[in-house]
Amino acid sequence: MTSPTVRRRRLSAELRRRRVQAGMTLSDVADVLEWSPAKLGHIETGIRKWPSVMEVSALLKLYGVTGGQREAILTLVRESRLRPWWTEYEDVLSSAYVGNEAGAVAIDTYAGILVPDLLQVPEYTALLARAQGRGERSAERMVAAYLKRQEALDRDTLWRYHAVLEEDALRRVSGDPDLLHAQLRRIVDLQRGNDRVTVRLLAASAGPHAGSAGPFTVLEFDEDEASLAYVDAPHGGSIVESEEGVHGCQEVWRRLNEIALTPEETLTNLKRLSLLT
Repeated sequence: MTSPTVRRRRLSAELRRRRVQAGMTLSDVADVLEWSPAKLGHIETGIRKWPSVMEVSALLKLYGVTGGQREAILTLVRESRLRPWWTEYEDVLSSAYVGNEAGAVAIDTYAGILVPDLLQVPEYTALLARAQGRGERSAERMVAAYLKRQEALDRDTLWRYHAVLEEDALRRVSGDPDLLHAQLRRIVDLQRGNDRVTVRLLAASAGPHAGSAGPFTVLEFDEDEASLAYVDAPHGGSIVESEEGVHGCQEVWRRLNEIALTPEETLTNLKRLSLLT
């Protein structure tokens, strides 16, 4: 089963589609069910995250959805209401992003001056947490959450994980040879041993480039569901759903890949950076 977050978004889209098929407006439905238009709008946009089986049953009855189609949608409701593991770590990660990451079939990511989250070794994550001003307990929780997220790289439902990695992100930890070696070893091992994972190094000599605006990730989903982007920021990142916004991130991604080293060149350079053999 895919992520409850993805199920909720899929449910919202399906309910919106069924209403349109029934030829009804938000106001029409709200009048019949004696709901506020805002309540229905929240359900259809996913702002209200957990509509009940009873509420959705009322909508489906009004829209004339019966039989197997009705049961399939109600199953979607039940699955969307499950409490996933990442809700236990909302103090150290973005639940909205991780919920989508957990259901993505393809992940393309650029993390700027940091090593991408799913590639980090625990020591790097802990160092990053402390740099953000977190205490030791919070840093430990962040490490635990990131390790759990990294299990996504072994999901059968993940088709592709591609990362563009700044050489400068590695050089920033060059003062700690043991940490640098461990981080490089993890990236090299993933590149060699996991067919889903591709890492491409962006050399410092590349100069200013399209990714200078900041880190972002593009997530793709199955079942013809629209892609999303996540744009990171110091005050907290944001999910980008508009077609134009996602396309903009995809265009930056394409331009980064034009100047990044090939996977083979990346392996050679990573081994050179840490004198790996």
